[in-house]
Amino acid sequence: MAEINFDDFLKVDIRVGEIIRTEPYPEARKPAIKLWVDFGSEIGVKKSSAQITAHYMPETLVGKQVLAVVNFPPRQIGTFMSEILVLGLPDENGEIFLAGPDGKVPLGGRMH
Repeated sequence: MAEINFDDFLKVDIRVGEIIRTEPYPEARKPAIKLWVDFGSEIGVKKSSAQITAHYMPETLVGKQVLAVVNFPPRQIGTFMSEILVLGLPDENGEIFLAGPDGKVPLGGRMH
């Protein structure tokens, strides 16, 4: 595992946002869900797609707070432009559970 210094860590801007809209994305290479995540007034609403269909249905995600990297450049994912990287952790089968706070926190808060 390569070590980084604290300044390297500070370059990655990880913030908390709330999922405010979702749509199925069945035409993706691997089935995914389109997410619109609100990070508050400073950052606003950003979108992403996530391969999380093993554990989540689109309609169950609205209102969920998640952690995401907000300072990556946008990336084309099929026909959808992803603006953030929503973070998660794999289960024993490699299927993703979303990462987020244990309780409600203010939108846009930076992880540290």
